[in-house]
Amino acid sequence: MFNSVQLVRDLCKTRNIPIAKLEKDCGFSNGYLNPKKMSKIPYDRAVVIAEYLRVSVDLILTGEENKKAPTGNGERDILDEIDVAFYGDYKELSEDDKETLRAMARVMKERRAKKDQEN
Repeated sequence: MFNSVQLVRDLCKTRNIPIAKLEKDCGFSNGYLNPKKMSKIPYDRAVVIAEYLRVSVDLILTGEENKKAPTGNGERDILDEIDVAFYGDYKELSEDDKETLRAMARVMKERRAKKDQEN
């Protein structure tokens, strides 16, 4: 079974980051990342840790990088990011609600591209 706490501890060890420093810098209590107390990090905390360690949330949650294909410019598609951003909640939505979110993301992506072209 995958243990996200142990993965974070291993990442910290390879980067010479004390666990206590990560816990303090991320606003967690001392000893929060104790593998004897828990093995799965909640999504909201995984996001904070991923940003701190500059790794993907997918890596923290699953132990694997997201294998989705990058877009033409090498970045992940914004629609892929929706799955990550809403993680558990998104999976519980109806297909109609998911499509609404995808449509909103497409509009946002088009606006961003248009704004980038104007600049």
